[in-house]
Amino acid sequence: MSIFSKQPQKPFARSEYDVLKQVILCKPEYMTIRDVINETQKKFINEGIHIELAMAQHKKFVQALKEHEVNVVLLPALKMFPEQVFTRDIGFTFGHIMFVAEMANRVRQGEEEVLKGWLKQEGISYYNLLGDIIEGGDVIVDGETLYVGLSNRTNQNAINHLQSILPHYEIVTVPFTEKFLHLDCVFNILSPNEALIFPGALKQKEMDFLSSRFELIEVTKEEQFTLGTNVLSIGNKKVFSLPVNTNVNEQLRERGYEVIEVDITEIIKSGGSFRCCTLPVLREGDNH
Repeated sequence: MSIFSKQPQKPFARSEYDVLKQVILCKPEYMTIRDVINETQKKFINEGIHIELAMAQHKKFVQALKEHEVNVVLLPALKMFPEQVFTRDIGFTFGHIMFVAEMANRVRQGEEEVLKGWLKQEGISYYNLLGDIIEGGDVIVDGETLYVGLSNRTNQNAINHLQSILPHYEIVTVPFTEKFLHLDCVFNILSPNEALIFPGALKQKEMDFLSSRFELIEVTKEEQFTLGTNVLSIGNKKVFSLPVNTNVNEQLRERGYEVIEVDITEIIKSGGSFRCCTLPVLREGDNH
């Protein structure tokens, strides 16, 4: 039975670019670099994060999503979870299944329970990927294919587990340089035939494979650091991107995308941007 077979209902997603109808976020209320867990945080550990500014930027992002008719769910922010703003990592939607992740880093373990609480409250069933580490930032959905980053946040056992659950779908393992944290920090699909990529994070074999499937839009080292690949597509060629990533934005506009610029530079100090801050529950899309 196809996991795309029923009429669209919650949850449902079969791409990174179909029209986004419902998404889960969490305010950066207790955001702090408590334990350095990525390269970006290393740079900003002494500067720290200005919570009021991060909250104001996040609010503008939420408002912009609502203006584009996206239903925003805000999970409760808890003081014990300084990375909770990055909701993408706690799960992912593929077809009609909401998968709940198994977090790798101790500072983030338990965030999944907040998501499960909301899913239970809404009467949404889910599949909890227990036993192997996997995070949603490493999982990129593309029709019948899942691209899964092999990182220090997602291991091969988890990828094999996913393939056993989804035997009729293609699971592509994408190894990349681990310091870049999640796959969506170096690769992101924009349309059936276009994707953003930072070539410096992948070996030639992976670059050749991905370029055989997509027209790759290359992101510079400078704009990778400001998470140029980590955009959020909301459908109809509309993409959320940071104003500072001028090269990425120019390339997107040249290709006919509407770039919605919102400044969340205070939030990216902790290593994630628009895609990291959003967990899609429902996207409209072809569901055959």
